Parts: sequence; C-alpha cells; structure tokens
Amino acid sequence: MERTYIMVKPDGVRRGLTGEIISRIERKGFKIVAMKKMLISQQTAETHYGEHKGKPFFEGLVRFITSGPVVAMVVEGPQAVSEMRRLMGATRPWEAAPGTIRADYATTVDENVIHGSDSPESAAREIGIFFKPEEIIG
Repeated sequence: MERTYIMVKPDGVRRGLTGEIISRIERKGFKIVAMKKMLISQQTAETHYGEHKGKPFFEGLVRFITSGPVVAMVVEGPQAVSEMRRLMGATRPWEAAPGTIRADYATTVDENVIHGSDSPESAAREIGIFFKPEEIIG
C-alpha cells in the first residue's frame, strides 16, 4: 500500500466540487485515511511550493493556494501516487484525458481544481507538511 497527498484547491472548493472529487477517489478503490478543510498560511504555502521558489510563477502559486479554503487528504492504495495522477489528468486541462478530474472540471492551468504528489518522496514530504502522524487513521 502506498500513500499520497491530494488537495482540492481553492477553485475546486469554491465551485462545490469537493464531494464529486472524493467520490471519484473512493469509487476508484482508494481509502482516504486523513482529511481536513483548512486555510493554508503564507508560510505553509511557501514550504509546500518551495521547489519553485525563485521562479516567475512562485508568487502566483502562493497567492492562489492561500486565496480560500482547501481540502487536504491522505489517500492510500496500490500505486496511489501514479494512479491518483492518472485519475487527476494532466496539469494543463486541455491536455488531460477525457474523464479525468481536470478534463472535466479544470478551467486553466493556474486553477486546475486538484493537486496530487508526483512521487512517493514528494508524497511523504507533503503529507508531513499538512498532517501530524496522529491525524492519519488507517
């Protein structure tokens, strides 16, 4: 079993897509072992997007992710990282495969509804940013 970090971004929460996204995750057979709705602080956002610091789009990422509530989750299942990335679809919604979350709901590359870790290493790092070990049940 593998765990990954998934986040419904502010645009997804604002548009009322959280329930649909959770349903898709569970229908795929994954287990949500931690979940919370939260506002991300500036400091946490800068830590989360730390690998992009110094790039021209860094400030925009931080501004967007702190613009409203998000739903943070730890998702568990076989090949969770790669399978959740497949379920989410490509970062650019116009490149996302039909039937993926981003193909169905994302409007732009900047507001693409959902975030998912891109490797088991980043999953461990991101889970550690947003959850304490005792918050993960499963």
